[in-house]
Amino acid sequence: MEKKTDKRTLKTKKALQEALAQLLTDRVLRKITVQEVADIAQVNRVTFYKHYLDIYDLYEQMEAEVLSELGLLILSYEEKSKSEFCEGLLNYIENNPKIMKMIFSPYNTGELRDKICKMIKGLFRLMQTEKNNVVFSDARMDYYSTYQSQGFISLIEKWVLEDFSQSRDFIIKTAAEFDTHTEKLISQQF
Repeated sequence: MEKKTDKRTLKTKKALQEALAQLLTDRVLRKITVQEVADIAQVNRVTFYKHYLDIYDLYEQMEAEVLSELGLLILSYEEKSKSEFCEGLLNYIENNPKIMKMIFSPYNTGELRDKICKMIKGLFRLMQTEKNNVVFSDARMDYYSTYQSQGFISLIEKWVLEDFSQSRDFIIKTAAEFDTHTEKLISQQF
């Protein structure tokens, strides 16, 4: 019997998170009410308060969940190719379109986007330092990995904000082309 309750709870929380994400694509967090989130999620306010203290608690838990899921995804791809990493990340994005649109919305603070970018930068930096056998703290490597991660995130952001108008194959190919040129430049420097 608990499994049914757990599934229902997970479904309710996902509905509340997606409702907040949807609202955050149109306005800032401080202007969103519990009632609006509950209405979109098709639950009552009491149900909302069973799971969250307020809108900020919902946002913080949603942010923590996204960072945790992406962190695990990134860690699982540390020893794989960039195309495999890109494929896994695109799967995650396509399975969570409302949350991704919220992350890249101009109404969001950008903090979650920055945290995701830092995680990806760490992965790219690790890949490049191992591939080129350079010291992890090298300043040039820091700049390259910053450039590479920001470019990759901007590519993903454009794809999300354009409602996934390009195919995932196009995005993977484009990212791979940019990475190939960047990696050639990096390998020439070290």
